[in-house]
Amino acid sequence: MSWVVDTCVLIDVLEEDPDFGRASASCLHSYLKSGLVLSPVSMIELSPAFEGDLSMQKEFLSLCGVAAVTEAAFPNSLARAHRAWNDYIQKKRLRQTEKRPVADIMIGAFACGFEGLITRNPKDFRVWFPELELIDPS
Repeated sequence: MSWVVDTCVLIDVLEEDPDFGRASASCLHSYLKSGLVLSPVSMIELSPAFEGDLSMQKEFLSLCGVAAVTEAAFPNSLARAHRAWNDYIQKKRLRQTEKRPVADIMIGAFACGFEGLITRNPKDFRVWFPELELIDPS
């Protein structure tokens, strides 16, 4: 089964980030045989990095060995996202969280249908998806 790649990991590689670029690229390489996929949310989040040029973005993803999953695959994760968003709102009302993580919740819910998530921000996902396996390339 494939691993979902978080947006930040791909930006590390794209921008050759001096702190995280090499570690992120190495991590992706080590999980390549298992399969790497991108959620529809991350596909959208990456758009500005390619100035909206979808063909350039798809070429970069292909070079990284990451498959963009079609939007049709996300409805299977809608119930998980729905529950997690409710949990977030309840915690927000009780002032137990400050961040508004709608993108993280959608990416995390999507990743629950796969092997896990490769991200440099595991704490952003662990609170909403404690069962999700998280790999931190840094």
